Amino acid sequence: MNDDFVRQVYAASYRRLVGQLYGVCGDLSEAEDVVQEAFARAVQHERKFRRTDNPEAWLRTVAVNLCRSRWRRRILGDRLQRQAHRPEAQPDLSADHVTLMAAVKQLPEAQRQVIALHHLADLPVHEVATAVGAPVGTVEARLSRGRAQLARILNDREEARHA
Repeated sequence: MNDDFVRQVYAASYRRLVGQLYGVCGDLSEAEDVVQEAFARAVQHERKFRRTDNPEAWLRTVAVNLCRSRWRRRILGDRLQRQAHRPEAQPDLSADHVTLMAAVKQLPEAQRQVIALHHLADLPVHEVATAVGAPVGTVEARLSRGRAQLARILNDREEARHA
């Protein structure tokens, strides 16, 4: 795609589209996300996008459809979560497990992902590497740093509890 064309459409339409989608989505971050995704799809569908009479209208339609899809998925996710959180569906979690999960949530995302996949999902390191798209050595380093950070977090909690 001609970068100048995309830049021109982006410069002319981005802020206006975000403002419009903010009204549709009700969330500024989500509005920015769907507009950016609409531009990404314009790049993917170059010929169709270039042939449209009104590129901004094409982008707006794509962004609104993305917003609707997200809304439907969120509704479905909320419904499934409510069903999963019925008393009979609640797993028995020990206090240690709850403490560990709270500590895992504090890890940086990359470390949290590899810790969860390796230790909670019991995946071998090479499968974790494939799942996160990182070399095995990187996964091993993240695991090492994540374990060390978890130990610090858990130690700090223990010290605070006894203070």
